[in-house]
Amino acid sequence: MDVSPTLFALDIGTRSVVGLLLQKQGDQHTLIDIEIMEHQERSMLDGQIHNIPAVATVIQTVKERLEERHGPLKKACVAAAGRSLLTKRATYSVQLDEHPLHTKEELTQLELSAVTQAQYQLALESDHASAARYDCVGYSVLEYRLDGTPIGSLLQQAGKQAEIEVIATFLPKVVVESLLQALHEVGLSLEALTLEPIAAIDVLIPTSMRRLNVALVDIGAGTSDIALTADGTVQAYGMVPTAGDEITEALSDEYLLDFPEAESIKRMSLQTERVQLTDILGLTTEYTTTELFESIKPAIQELAHKIADEILRLNGKSPRAVMLVGGGSQTPFLPELIANALQLPADRVAVRGVDAIKQFVSTDEKAVGPELVTPVGIAIAAKRNPIQYVQVQVNQMNLRLFDAKKLTVGDALVSAGIDVLKHHGKPGLAMVIKVDGSLFSIPGKHGLPPVLKRNGENTSLSDSITEGDIIVIQKGADGSPPHVTVGEVVEESSQLTCYVNGERTEFEYTLLKNGQRSSRSAILLDRDEVSIQNKVTVRDVLAHININQGSFKNVQVTVNEQSLFVTHRDSSLLLNHRPASLDQKLSDGDHLYYSVPDKDDSDVTVADLIHQLGNVEQSITVTFNDETIQLTKKTVELYQGDRSVSADMLLTSMDHFVTKEVDISPFIVQDLFAVTDITIPTSNHTFTLLRNNEPVEFTTSLQHGDNIELRFEKITS
Repeated sequence: MDVSPTLFALDIGTRSVVGLLLQKQGDQHTLIDIEIMEHQERSMLDGQIHNIPAVATVIQTVKERLEERHGPLKKACVAAAGRSLLTKRATYSVQLDEHPLHTKEELTQLELSAVTQAQYQLALESDHASAARYDCVGYSVLEYRLDGTPIGSLLQQAGKQAEIEVIATFLPKVVVESLLQALHEVGLSLEALTLEPIAAIDVLIPTSMRRLNVALVDIGAGTSDIALTADGTVQAYGMVPTAGDEITEALSDEYLLDFPEAESIKRMSLQTERVQLTDILGLTTEYTTTELFESIKPAIQELAHKIADEILRLNGKSPRAVMLVGGGSQTPFLPELIANALQLPADRVAVRGVDAIKQFVSTDEKAVGPELVTPVGIAIAAKRNPIQYVQVQVNQMNLRLFDAKKLTVGDALVSAGIDVLKHHGKPGLAMVIKVDGSLFSIPGKHGLPPVLKRNGENTSLSDSITEGDIIVIQKGADGSPPHVTVGEVVEESSQLTCYVNGERTEFEYTLLKNGQRSSRSAILLDRDEVSIQNKVTVRDVLAHININQGSFKNVQVTVNEQSLFVTHRDSSLLLNHRPASLDQKLSDGDHLYYSVPDKDDSDVTVADLIHQLGNVEQSITVTFNDETIQLTKKTVELYQGDRSVSADMLLTSMDHFVTKEVDISPFIVQDLFAVTDITIPTSNHTFTLLRNNEPVEFTTSLQHGDNIELRFEKITS
């Protein structure tokens, strides 16, 4: 089996520098040696080298100790710390009438503009004046919104405003530059470069597993670094400024220990089930590991919640599983508390050590813990999948892009600080047209998208880029004013077709432009006025077919101080089956129905008012000697002042009436004789009066539906 040269990896952390020597044999990597040295001063802060000479001194010591045992070392694999990554949310909105989103390319333009906005905001919040001082290593869309309402996709949506919110992750260029300078100070050249979260993921979560939504949390001394995978790639990075030191401080506060002693006790508890400690007062006590950490469980709970909250913020939901690495991951109770905070089963949150790395073999039984996952990952992943810098040119600006993922033309534009949407052509000037007195704004044609070229050929935002590519973005052409005709701003037909009592009837329109007769094909200019002459109303239709419109006149009266419009009881006017007025406008295809009195008399009388009120009479229907009879009685009397009015009285506008209830008595048999003609025999006859085949008298009350019979019989001597 071929044996590759020794790999030298450096994990330059906030508290210490870890140096590893690995030997590659085929696909396996064997640990040869390891050296760890802590910083003597605060020369590292959140993954950023703040004192290059001090960090270089520690690297030099680690390098020399390994060289004493294994010979000279000239090259090293290193990683930029995950805690150096900066995450920023940003929103970007466009008016859909100016920037429609019909294609995936147009949606990508909106997404990249949001990322550029995040990069710009980050530059304003930092000491760097230029957004180009940051490399975007990934972004995720958090939400699309249409007119303020969340929506699944903005493609081909109709609305006024489209808005997108993204979360983007950036690496300050100075992080890598200071890292390279520290190596240069100790005579080391860069063999390979990666990001710490990518290194850990690369060895723990193979590509085939990255379609799963998994969170990797590296819990160190000062920070907890988070990376999330989904859909075959690393989706997001994050950091919580809380980690193992907070647990050490909790032990220090609870048991009156100085910080180094508390750190030593914490590490010792991982090796034994019982620990003995001596506080600052000299009191010595012995605890089990469970007892030791049970009293500081609130601090562990707080760490778990902060990690879970950041995962939810980055991922939008709980992932399918969580892997914990780093020294702080061994804190008792932490995995189950994170599982509870994410509402995951306890077995979906697990601590993973280097024994979980399939391509790694260690002959040292002590070098198997989770604290070595990232250093080993740096050695393996940085060499196997190194991250390169790609040099490209964007609009004559030379850029070096951090190749943390598949780089695209869009990434190059973001790195250059170019807002793609601002290179979109402006829409043409709108026209304002007045149609029948109402103003309408007609937008101009949309501007064209920007012209993108890579090495002189047309390209798209999602196309990959390679070393030395020359990218040019040119502003798209502005849109032109609208081209509109008279016929496009008025109704489709120049004539109205309607149906009157089912019969087809047609009326011609007259179109006017600026007061002059016009054709439908005439071109309109800004501020032109268009009107349609001879709008067709119900009155026009009735006049056209020679119907007396007086039959539909309304007389306004008041009854008990309530205003009413009274029409002739035998007339009706309906437009599309709804009551209509004479001045109501008709539309093409409308149906008009009317009926008029049989007589020429169209006067409106009290009888029409009574008919319209509908509740001033009561009636029943009975059968009398096989003849159907309707009996009617007034229940309300109409009065004008103190005078009762008759049914044939003509109504005039503004007549005032009041109603008075009548003393209502039931209908009796005798009421039938007031409305029927009865021939009574002269003599020698008797009669029988029956209601529903039962004998009754003339004063017997009647009910609706009764059957009355009056029979005469001759008296025989």
